[in-house]
Amino acid sequence: MAAPEGPPFFHDVDPVTRFREDVLDVHVRSDHAGRRPAVIFIHGGPVPEGHTPRPRDSAVFRGYGALAAHAGLVGITFDHPLYTDQHYPQSAATLDAVVERTRALDQVDPDRVVPWFFSGGGVLAAAWLRDPPEWLRGIAWTYPVLAPPPDWPGDVRRFDAVDAVGEHPALPKLLVRVGHEIAGIAGTQDAFVAAAHDAGAALEVLTIEHAVHGFEVHPFDADARATVDRAVAWVAATAVSPGRTPDAGRRPARPA
Repeated sequence: MAAPEGPPFFHDVDPVTRFREDVLDVHVRSDHAGRRPAVIFIHGGPVPEGHTPRPRDSAVFRGYGALAAHAGLVGITFDHPLYTDQHYPQSAATLDAVVERTRALDQVDPDRVVPWFFSGGGVLAAAWLRDPPEWLRGIAWTYPVLAPPPDWPGDVRRFDAVDAVGEHPALPKLLVRVGHEIAGIAGTQDAFVAAAHDAGAALEVLTIEHAVHGFEVHPFDADARATVDRAVAWVAATAVSPGRTPDAGRRPARPA
């Protein structure tokens, strides 16, 4: 396939085999056989319609796909239609379809999937925090938006990960933060961490102190690389962990 587009990826990971299955790009090592857990990378936005490169063709997501493959996973990248902040329902529908396509791949263990959300895509995790499917081994985020703004006209509760984080406390969760985050986004992350703490929820937080939002397109940084390597290792370990007990540790329903 064509070379990656856009700024180079900050991590000097070796390329891997990437093939396109309709809406999916599948990243695997050529020497891996059998079914393996999958990590699905969900890009942020909004990304205007027609903008190039599309996320899955960018060096950033090709790089993350390669990191996943070298960790023994199947890396999945795709584009979803978050063209404006009014397109979250369409993006959610696309993500649901991508999960089913991913689980049907010959290379993927259908019962071991971890979604990894970035930036404006972070709120798309809220539904799985409230009602985690059996295949969901954990959820990861990098510099995410975790709640809609107060004046957002859409279905706020559907996309409010802060409100949802305590629903299933035992579900493994990873949050990768940057020290120089955009203020409004940092506020949603602070609220998410506080809500997780209050609920006793399983949440690991990694912070790249000197990094900015979208650090992957900036020059090589040893701390950023080491932290991303730790995050990839967390995803790989979580993906192969034993299955969760249904409703284990679920937070009691709040009074009406």
